[in-house]
Amino acid sequence: MGLTIQKLFSVISVTSVAKIALPLSILLCLLLYPLAMPNKTEKPNDELRTKLTPEQFHVTQEKGTEPAFTGKYWNHHAAGMYRCVVCGAELFTSDAKFDSGCGWPSFSAAADDKVVATQTDTSYGMARDEIICHKCGAHLGHVFPDGPQPTGLRYCVNSASLDFEPKNEQK
Repeated sequence: MGLTIQKLFSVISVTSVAKIALPLSILLCLLLYPLAMPNKTEKPNDELRTKLTPEQFHVTQEKGTEPAFTGKYWNHHAAGMYRCVVCGAELFTSDAKFDSGCGWPSFSAAADDKVVATQTDTSYGMARDEIICHKCGAHLGHVFPDGPQPTGLRYCVNSASLDFEPKNEQK
């Protein structure tokens, strides 16, 4: 009889530990998840609303799109760096800019492989690759596989998500 009671307590102990361990491991995963994510510069919406114009906020934070042929950079040809309007990250160089005829600034490549991230966008009944700033998560536009060589890509970007820094000619 002693052996049967000992086995019973052993089963109860394992079951009790499993019932406690599972919720604790889930909680631990939820707490550690934000630490494993890419470094994002997050600003409260109120702070961003004062920093950005209403259109910049709508485009970058609410995944909006400015009308074609209306943005300040769609027909812009100066040499320099296009930066994220939210966090200032260097996103695209003027060397990669080209006229695609779509009405938005178009680039064949990002300034660096790590500055722009993509994620699937299924809004409006379409499947597209949304481009976001890797540093702050701001919506920039979309990337399409119909650009010039050597990349074959067309990063179609909203002007409202960009700031432009002219190239310093005094170097």
